[in-house]
Amino acid sequence: MSTLYLVSTPIGTLEELSPRAVRILKEVDLIAAEETRHTAKLLNHFEITTRTTSFYDHNKGQKTGKVIDALVAGDVALVSDAGTPGLNDPGYLLVRAALDAG
Repeated sequence: MSTLYLVSTPIGTLEELSPRAVRILKEVDLIAAEETRHTAKLLNHFEITTRTTSFYDHNKGQKTGKVIDALVAGDVALVSDAGTPGLNDPGYLLVRAALDAG
């Protein structure tokens, strides 16, 4: 069974990203990011080459199904620009859809 990881990203310096978060971001099949350009700085710093897709307020309706399809096929990580995704950002919709999809 695939896993949707909610990965907290640093609010301050990039070095605050936990080793576990780095490992997960390297191992998942897809990273759904609130802002891919912002997330690219973090991924480049840690030499993470995992495929990314944008997932933000204005495209969440279009992207939710595609990310759920990716989740059926493999593990997905959800990241926001800073902090933990899930409540006050588009991540809530994705988490709800993943739960509904089982």
